[in-house]
Amino acid sequence: MTAYSPPFQLTHGMTAAISNIAELLGAWKAFNQNALVPALRRGNRIRTIQASLAVEQNTLTVEQVTAVLEGRAVLGSPREIQEVRNAFAAYEAMEQWQPHRMVDLLAAHGMMMAALIEDAGQWRGGGVGVMAGDRVIHVAPPASQVARLMDDLLRWLETTDAHPLIASAAFHYEFEFIHPFSDGNGRMGRLWQTLILSRWQPMLAYLPVETVIKRRQQDYYDQLGGADRSGDCSAFIEFLLSAIEDSLSEAIRLDQAAETLVKTQVKTQVKTPERILALLATTPTLSIPELAQHIGKSESAVERAIRKLREAGRLERVGPAKGGHWQVVDRNAPKEPR
Repeated sequence: MTAYSPPFQLTHGMTAAISNIAELLGAWKAFNQNALVPALRRGNRIRTIQASLAVEQNTLTVEQVTAVLEGRAVLGSPREIQEVRNAFAAYEAMEQWQPHRMVDLLAAHGMMMAALIEDAGQWRGGGVGVMAGDRVIHVAPPASQVARLMDDLLRWLETTDAHPLIASAAFHYEFEFIHPFSDGNGRMGRLWQTLILSRWQPMLAYLPVETVIKRRQQDYYDQLGGADRSGDCSAFIEFLLSAIEDSLSEAIRLDQAAETLVKTQVKTQVKTPERILALLATTPTLSIPELAQHIGKSESAVERAIRKLREAGRLERVGPAKGGHWQVVDRNAPKEPR
């Protein structure tokens, strides 16, 4: 009997992506001396959670997710707030789980979906489909096959000699194809891919790949659907590898901007607005909590500085508060007098 394996072929695109990711990961480690500082770890994890839940229609912003985790009042539905608390608990518990252990996967789902569904931590007991509007785009295998299919998938994950980058992406696809739970499959697939990658390189536990996936959400679903139709998830794997590459590149650009700020501060006292402009010129999607973490100021101080920059015409907001980005209009404009 042939051993089970997810449906993919190793491509030149995959091998090139693995090489690029290894190089980028080395650069990211060099900037952070092999470990992110606690503030950056927490900031990246918050971005991860917000983006992963946003893919599932949770409307809370990064600022609101931060407030929930700090115990502050947030204007949001009780379900959305519970989703944030659950997801943070699940990501924080990753270190205690092994990717190939079924009992750990079920425990993680129990934590991720606690107080949200009745069968949290259990395989689904009925049929399930994936909808796009009013269309069914994927019908998952029968519930009677879920335990067997997941056992096959986890055994493959434990024994495969595929590179962890490829194995994690192939697992992600097969997990979504099986759709083993009644709800929470998307966020669990992304969590488990992060867990697999963190066992290869611990720093990847704090890489917010989900933010890139959120920006390319339609492409993410299109690639999943294409893999279903073709019976081959190679293109989906390449898509996820590209998302990891881009996420690492963004993290490095942000580190470079932060390092430049530190060096500049040694020579001269740089005002908060100039530091904000320098960071946003490099990473325009940063939220107010993230800016505050990087420059060591309070969120209220950052909000005041941003308000002054916008009034001075030096900074603009493009798009909505959720999903938009900042645009630096003129970093060389005359500075306000001290």
